[in-house]
Amino acid sequence: MIRKGMKWLGICALSLPFTAQAQVDLTSLDRDMAGPRSQVLVLGSVHLNELPKGVREETLEPVIERLAAFKPQIITIERLPGEECERFFAVYGPRFCPGTDDAKQATGLGVSAASAEIDKMLKDWPASPTPAQRRRMAALFLAAGDSSSAYVQWLQLPAAERRAGDGLDDALVSRLGKIASSNDEGYQIGARLAARLGLQRVYPVDNHTGDNVQIDDGAAFGKALQDAWGSSPAGMSTREAQQQALTERGDMIALYRYINTPQSMRVNAEHNIVGPMRATSPQHYPQMWVGGWETRNLRMVANIRETFRERPGARVLSIVGVAHKPWFDGWLGQLQGVDIVDAQQVLK
Repeated sequence: MIRKGMKWLGICALSLPFTAQAQVDLTSLDRDMAGPRSQVLVLGSVHLNELPKGVREETLEPVIERLAAFKPQIITIERLPGEECERFFAVYGPRFCPGTDDAKQATGLGVSAASAEIDKMLKDWPASPTPAQRRRMAALFLAAGDSSSAYVQWLQLPAAERRAGDGLDDALVSRLGKIASSNDEGYQIGARLAARLGLQRVYPVDNHTGDNVQIDDGAAFGKALQDAWGSSPAGMSTREAQQQALTERGDMIALYRYINTPQSMRVNAEHNIVGPMRATSPQHYPQMWVGGWETRNLRMVANIRETFRERPGARVLSIVGVAHKPWFDGWLGQLQGVDIVDAQQVLK
C-alpha cells in the first residue's frame, strides 16, 4: 500500500505544472579568484543623431572628462563590426553597414584581409607610432568597416599630418574630416575619449541578427508593438519631458546623469517590456519583439566579454543606448571576475 501510494503521488507530481527549482548561485563562484577583477562601466547614452538640433562638441566635454578619470583600457560602442556586416549584409543593408568599396580601392584590401592586417600591425605597434603608421592604420580600419577606430587614429595625428598618404586617398581623408561634425556617440564620445587616452581603437559590438524577426506583415507587427507600448505603465512621458528639457538646455552632463539614474532606467525598461509582455496578439508579435530584444542584448554582452577575455582585470567602458543598460548591467554583472561600476559615481 505504501509503495502504491508513493507511486500515485509521483504520477500526480508529474501532472502538475513545473515549479521553480533551486538555482545554482553563479555569482559567488569567483569569491576566491586570484588576480585583479575586471571593472566594467556601462554608460547609457542618448543617440546623438536623434537629437533635433544635434550637439555641440564642447557640451560633451564634461562627460568625456569624467569618463577619462575612470581610465578605461577598452572602449566598446554600439556599432556593427565590419566583419559582421560583410557576413550578414543581406540582413543589415546599407542603413547599418556603410560601404567599404572606397577604402578597398585605396588599400587593395577587403574587410577580412584588412582586419587581419590590423591585428598583425597592432601586435608590433610601437609606443610612439609615426604619422605614416597612423595614416596606414586609419586606412585599414576604414577598409575593415570600422570608421570609429579609424577616427581614433586620425585624432592622434598632428593637424599638419592629417592628409592623404600611406593608404589614405583624398576621398578617405574627406570622409574622416566629415566625421568630426557627425552626431554619433561612437565618434564624439567613444573615439574622442580613446584618442585622449592614447588607445588605438574602439570595439564595435552591436548585433542585429537576433532581432531580425521573420514576419510577413510588417505593418501589423509595428502596430501591435506600438499599441503594446502605449499600454505600458505610466511615467515615460515625464521621463521624456525631463530628457528633452536637459537636451534643449545643452547640459549634457546633467542629461547623462539623469538618464543613468536607476529611476529613469526602470521607467524606460518597464515601458519597453511590461506592455508587450501583457499584450494580447493572435500572432504574439509583441512577445516576439521582446525575444529579439533579449537576443540582441545577449549577443552584444557576449561581444563585450570577448574584448577583455585575454585581459583579466581590464577596465572596460561600454557606451550603448540607455535602453540597453539595465540588461548590460545585469548580465555583465553575472560574469566571473567582473564588477559593475556605478555610472552615477563616475558622472557625479
